[in-house]
Amino acid sequence: MGLLNLFARSAPTLLRLPSGSFTVDRDGRVLTSTLPSSFPAHLVKNIAREVRAAFSEAAAAQLPLAECVINYPSLKICARELRGGAIVYLAPKAPASPMRQS
Repeated sequence: MGLLNLFARSAPTLLRLPSGSFTVDRDGRVLTSTLPSSFPAHLVKNIAREVRAAFSEAAAAQLPLAECVINYPSLKICARELRGGAIVYLAPKAPASPMRQS
């Protein structure tokens, strides 16, 4: 029985996907946030950096970009430009319902 316990795996911990928003100023500082406190701060900073970079690169290329939407299989990130800063919305996607078979 001890040999079988060697190969037993513990159940993976499932984390809830975040739901909320945050604003970031033109210097990259997070001003307000409605995300849960359990959401890692370094991920918020990484998302903010990438969103600001997308908006600034679009401005440098003289492309009017006011909104950016990123769809992951289970998460949707929507960002809107705010005079150098941005507001970012994070929303988990609902699981797809199984198709009915006729």
